[in-house]
Amino acid sequence: MSAVKGVEIVGSPTAATKKILTPEALKFVATLVRKHAPTREKLLALRVERQKAIDAGKKPGFLKETKKIRDGKWKIAGIPADLLDRRVEITGPVERKMVINALNSGAKCFMADFEDSASPVWGLMMEGQVSMYDAVRKKISFKSPEGKEYKLNKNIATLIVRPRGWHLEEKHILIDGKPAPGGIVDFALYFFHNAKELIKRGTGPYFYLPKMQSHLEARLWNAIFVDAQNLLKVPQKTIKATVLIETLWAAFEMDEILYELRNHIVALNCGRWDYIFSCIKTLNAHGDWVVPDRMQVGMDKHFLDSYSKLLCETTHKRGAFAMGGMAAFIPTKDAAKNEEVFAKVRADKLREVKNGHDGTWVAHPGLVPIAMEVFNEHMPTPNQLAKQFNYKIKAADLLKVPEGQITEAGLRNNINVGIGYMEAWIRGVGCVPLHNLMEDAATAEISRTQVWQWLKYGAVLADGRAVTRELVLKIVDEEQAVYKKQLGDAKYYAGRFVEAAGIVARMSTAPKCEEFLTLPGYRYLD
Repeated sequence: MSAVKGVEIVGSPTAATKKILTPEALKFVATLVRKHAPTREKLLALRVERQKAIDAGKKPGFLKETKKIRDGKWKIAGIPADLLDRRVEITGPVERKMVINALNSGAKCFMADFEDSASPVWGLMMEGQVSMYDAVRKKISFKSPEGKEYKLNKNIATLIVRPRGWHLEEKHILIDGKPAPGGIVDFALYFFHNAKELIKRGTGPYFYLPKMQSHLEARLWNAIFVDAQNLLKVPQKTIKATVLIETLWAAFEMDEILYELRNHIVALNCGRWDYIFSCIKTLNAHGDWVVPDRMQVGMDKHFLDSYSKLLCETTHKRGAFAMGGMAAFIPTKDAAKNEEVFAKVRADKLREVKNGHDGTWVAHPGLVPIAMEVFNEHMPTPNQLAKQFNYKIKAADLLKVPEGQITEAGLRNNINVGIGYMEAWIRGVGCVPLHNLMEDAATAEISRTQVWQWLKYGAVLADGRAVTRELVLKIVDEEQAVYKKQLGDAKYYAGRFVEAAGIVARMSTAPKCEEFLTLPGYRYLD
């Protein structure tokens, strides 16, 4: 139990919980949850109803009922000085050492992630809040077991926090007997402890908002922002948010999302990996929308290039930034391999800056200089808001099926990544380097939904074989054996590979495409 009536903490008490879960903070969380959780539940139910229409044959499209908003002349409220230049941002989990390295990386902004690159184990979620508290006050430090010390440089990136998506709960905090919404918990604890300190330091409480599927979900976030600012007597419009357009639904409601958050929003972001996953999942009943090997689906594909261009056009029309997507590559010790990786990153960032993006993401500090070089050359100004676009993107452009092959190598890679990522995730590690890529929940979601889709539609591999249940389960066993051979028996059995392979096998062969990999996975976490 806690000192706040109706609030029960069922997670283990630690030094972090003592510092973060104060009676005042819990009262603040409970106030927001009690008022807004019922709306969240209704909106999650609306997701199910909208999906039923798509499953019945309807294709997503622009909303007729909000045409006046799309045709209107309105603009967002404005952008703070320390967010005017966001040409390169780095992302990563809220693990203490990674927070320090990211803030020191030379990137303009750091998105500290309570979501896709963090496994929501109780310890990390609470310790992550302590890391945020200390980072805001520039008092964060870390000493490794080997004795290496980490501390902040004089000049650091601007901090932006990503709370969990609407679908996730925090099972360790019960409010009136129900698990609290994870997103409200993450937002409220960070805002309560840091908003006034951030303002005093000349910055502000900045957020990335993930996984939204409609402007009504943006309206809910806006209502929470208004109430949070009122409760703490912080001036309205102080909170500034960037919304990730990482669902197919949201791609058709960019204007509407900007409108609902117009007093608090500064940018939209192309959350490309989750977006690919969302396209597969949303159109899972449409046999004409089968996606080739994941590694063949780059931003040069028409449906992704159109999504990028539509985002640039829409945001600039409203005075908001267009943020580019993640370069998931990570440098290696192989110089030749690095040149290949760097060339791909340069080409990717060049496409983004030419489409009109005002900044981009990288997953590793080693890629910051490369992305910075491309944007410095082609965007010498802090941003390119002055550029307006008329790309004439239609619904059909966003729904064009990408072409390419489905191969055994692609199938094996998806299963290998699914097992490797889920094994790390249920151990409490939310981002993991696999095959020179930084894999997080979004890329793991693509991997498992592709396998599910190929099996459902009996996709034919490049060698002429069909993807069958037997083939999928055979490869699951074989890829499990690969990890066992690579690691040796001791490390393999000390890990969670058997459970991870079971999750991947069940979700890949399930009769229905599960909504999120992390929902069943959460049951495995402490």
